[in-house]
Amino acid sequence: MTVKEKIISYIEKNKKIDKGILTMLQGARDYDAFRSLLLEHGLTTEEELLFIFSKEFKIPFLDLKKYKISAKNQELLPQEIAFRYKVMPIYRIGSALTLATANPLNVVIYDDIKIIIGAEKIDLVLSREEDILKALELLYKANAGDFDTFLEDEPEGSAEAIEADTKESLEQLITESKHPPVVRAIDLIVYNALKKRASDIHVEPQQDRLLVKYRVDGVLQEEFSFPKKNQQAVIARLKIISSLNITESRLPQDGRFKVKFEGREIDFRVSILPAQFGEKFVLRVLDKESLALGLKNLGFSSAPLALFEEAIKAPFGMILMTGPTGSGKSTTLYSIINQINTPDKNIVTIEDPIEYHLEGVTQMQVLVDIGLTFACGLRSVLRQSPDIIMVGEIRDSETADIAIKASLTGELILSTLHTNTAVGAITRLIDMGIEPFLLASSLVASIAQRLVRKLCVKCREQYQIEEEVIQHLKIASSARTFWRPKGCPACNNTGYKGRVAMLEILLFDDTIKQMVVTRRPEDEIAAYAYKARDYRVLREDGFAKCIEGITSIEEVLRVTSE
Repeated sequence: MTVKEKIISYIEKNKKIDKGILTMLQGARDYDAFRSLLLEHGLTTEEELLFIFSKEFKIPFLDLKKYKISAKNQELLPQEIAFRYKVMPIYRIGSALTLATANPLNVVIYDDIKIIIGAEKIDLVLSREEDILKALELLYKANAGDFDTFLEDEPEGSAEAIEADTKESLEQLITESKHPPVVRAIDLIVYNALKKRASDIHVEPQQDRLLVKYRVDGVLQEEFSFPKKNQQAVIARLKIISSLNITESRLPQDGRFKVKFEGREIDFRVSILPAQFGEKFVLRVLDKESLALGLKNLGFSSAPLALFEEAIKAPFGMILMTGPTGSGKSTTLYSIINQINTPDKNIVTIEDPIEYHLEGVTQMQVLVDIGLTFACGLRSVLRQSPDIIMVGEIRDSETADIAIKASLTGELILSTLHTNTAVGAITRLIDMGIEPFLLASSLVASIAQRLVRKLCVKCREQYQIEEEVIQHLKIASSARTFWRPKGCPACNNTGYKGRVAMLEILLFDDTIKQMVVTRRPEDEIAAYAYKARDYRVLREDGFAKCIEGITSIEEVLRVTSE
């Protein structure tokens, strides 16, 4: 019996719960929602809830109204953390911190706190939430949601006013950036991002604050903000760990740094852009573990996977991944290389930038400033006797021409192209000036890809869809039961957790090659491929995943509405 069921059972001993309210309680997405329903409908009191928790978990009760609050308690826990998680720091003995809470169920936040403050153990006492919030106000004398106390060691005056154009001010800025509160703030930003599986961290200066956002499963969401006065110290710290020029604030800069997280090393690619209210940072999270999976674990459906594996067996020719920025094209190419990388193959990549370091693969960084373009790099690589070449992106006609001709002389070329569909790659390359007969001779496969969010398996729910909706969306299945998001603590109440790829694969047989040579229109090529080559458009692959309960119809429509 779950804690929620035990609470309901305890209440039902003394009170009769209306069936409608009982259904709402059973469907509550998390404890906070469950607790609010109980109190709102007068089914229990907070004291009774705390009594149940105390009895169930053997956690002592502390009446904060009788607890003497000391200013020294501020040193035990950053203000932002205390207010966000509604926990009151009581005392610390050695590496064990004791916190007062009204919700002992959310063990994840206590794990977070252990990492943030360097404690080995968190002990809990139970207190009323109202008393906790009042105690926090007395302790910190600040509003929740900012980092004033978290960065309380800031010197007098505004860090924003410091200009790094003198030796004294530069030294002052560097000193501030190394203050423990600033270091902890950056650690918190990075750690929280990794815990939430963010792909990017955005640090955006606003007129009155410094905003931090995470991109999780392709969606950007605001996390928290710093006071404006802390902006320069935070930015300086980010520059220092990224090995960037701390004195330069007028030009864009790019850097990298690494962190250790849960026993593995994770790279961060850093981009700085000068903006109206200060320098904007975007930190790209590059987790090598996501590449160690192989194609079978990328979530491809069985039919597209079979076509995909057929394509990458080609000894030479060109395989193109197409789609907009952020659709996972490069990651899929890395996974292909990871799968076909054997000691008897000479594999070279030309990238801008190098995102992941691959064992046994020669990787070249494009440096446009000194003339090392994709085209220039590709010419040089061809003199290195390669078996497989990955070109990060075909951006211009020169690169396209060299890549096509290389694929005709015994090399397997892997690259990406910005088109919406697999068939659209043909038109795009012809528009770049590639002769159709060369294109027909070189192309092995064109693969369009999009990423959709996966439904959280802990809270997704089934529902019946109307026949007219099925017909309108042209879903080729007799299924009428689909899945939709609900939201729970495991998915941060979004209803989604993780992403999976949808594929549209066009394999070039002799008929399609002849159609390319004779410049047949895209829809005609697609119609033939659909009939003869198991060609399926992105939405069809997406809807198949909807039927399996992997994603939702709304999510498929969101990423394919172009």
